[in-house]
Amino acid sequence: MTTDTFWADVEDHLVRYIPAFTPRVIERAAGSYVYDTDGNAILDFTSGQMSAVLGHSHPEIVRAVSECVGSLDHLFSGMLSRPVVELAKRLSQTLPENLTKMLLLSTGAESNEAAIKMAKLFTGRYEIVSFDRSWHGMTSGAAAATFSAGRRGYGPTMPGNFVLPTPNAYRSTFRNQDGSYDWESELEYGFAMVDAQSTGSLAACLVEPILSSGGVIELPEGYLARLKQLCEARGMLLILDEAQTGLGRTGHMYAFERDGVAPDILTLSKTLGAGLPVSAVMTSAEIEQVCAERRYLFYTTHASDPLAAVVASTVLDVIERDGLVERAAKLGQQLTDRLLALRDTHEVVGDIRGRGLLQGIELVADRASRAPADALGATVTAACLERGLHMNIVQLPGMGGIFRIAPPLTISEDELHAGIDILGDALAAATEQNGAG
Repeated sequence: MTTDTFWADVEDHLVRYIPAFTPRVIERAAGSYVYDTDGNAILDFTSGQMSAVLGHSHPEIVRAVSECVGSLDHLFSGMLSRPVVELAKRLSQTLPENLTKMLLLSTGAESNEAAIKMAKLFTGRYEIVSFDRSWHGMTSGAAAATFSAGRRGYGPTMPGNFVLPTPNAYRSTFRNQDGSYDWESELEYGFAMVDAQSTGSLAACLVEPILSSGGVIELPEGYLARLKQLCEARGMLLILDEAQTGLGRTGHMYAFERDGVAPDILTLSKTLGAGLPVSAVMTSAEIEQVCAERRYLFYTTHASDPLAAVVASTVLDVIERDGLVERAAKLGQQLTDRLLALRDTHEVVGDIRGRGLLQGIELVADRASRAPADALGATVTAACLERGLHMNIVQLPGMGGIFRIAPPLTISEDELHAGIDILGDALAAATEQNGAG
C-alpha cells in the first residue's frame, strides 16, 4: 500500500473522531520514538495517548503480554484468576489505607462510569460536580461530567451535572488586592452556585488533580484539602481521576500525595496499562460493602481480565525497580527549567505549568493581552513534527496554543533536552513566520 493509497483509504473508510489526524503513517514504535513509513524517527512527547509511561515496546511488557496471551488472557467476567487478586492487593499497598478494594476494567471512561455509579448508589443521590474544563470520558455518565468539549449536538446529557470554575491561576478573574490568585474565594463562589442549582441530591465531585485535556491546569496547594472539606459538609464523595497523573507521572506515585488528601474513590487508567487498555477503580471497604448490599452492577466483557492484571502488575514492577517516580521528579525539574528559559526567550510563551513529566506551555498573542494563539499553536506543532518531535496541542477553541508535554518516564536526559531544543527552534521559526516576538 502506497502512502497515497493509505490516505485515500483513510478518507474512504475511517470515521473522523478528532478534528485531524497526524499527517504521518506510523509503522513501528520503540522506546521514546515512533517511526513513520520513510523511517523517520519522531520523538514522542505524548507517550502515545499520554499512556505509555514505560515508552513503546518495553521488553517486559512485551514479555508479559506474550506469556499471558499464550496461557491466560481472558475469562468469563464472573471467574477470577490469581493475577487479578494479586494486583488488587498490590495496588492497595501503594495507596492510603482507606483505598483497599479494586474493580479492574479497560478504559478511563469506563472506570469513571463505574465510579459515578458507585457514588450514586452509595449516597442514594444523583448529582455530580466537576470542573468547567473537565475531561472524564466519552461514555454516558463520564461524558455528562465532561465540560471541555463534546457537549453540543447530542441531545440531553445525564441529569444533575454541575460545574465548578477550573482553578486556572493564569486566567482567573478572582484576585487578591496584591494581584495574586484568590482560589479560595473562587472555590467558595463555585460551590455557592452549585448549591443554588442543586435539588438537594449531591452525590460526588469528580476532578483531576491536574486537568490535562483542559490545558494542564494544576490545582493550587491547599485546594484539594478544601475541596474535600466542602464535599464532606454536603455528604458528597470525592472522586479523583488520575488517568494521566497516576503511577509516577508527576514525581509522586499519585498526584494527590502532594496534598496529603485521600479520595473516597480513585480511578486509574492510561498510565496503569502503559499504553494497553487497563483501568481500575479503587475505593474503601465501607463503600464497597454498602454498594454490594445494594446490588451494585458494573458487569462488562473485560472486567477482571487476567491479561490486564498482568500488564498492570508488570508496570508496577518496573516503576518500583527502576525508581521511575523519583526519576520523573528529577527530569521534571529539568523540564521546568528548560520551559521557563523558553518563556524568558519568547514573548509568545505566556505560561508554564504542571509538575514532573506532565507539564504545559501556553502560547499567547502577547503577554499583555494574553489572547489565545490557536493559529500559532498549529504552526509550532507542524514545525516540531518537521523537525522530528511529536507535540500534542489541546484541540479546543481558545486552547489551541496550549501544549501538553508528557514523555515516557523512561526517556533519557539527552532525549528530553533534544525535544526541548526542537521545540525552541520551532517556536523561533514560527514566531518569525508570524511576525511575533
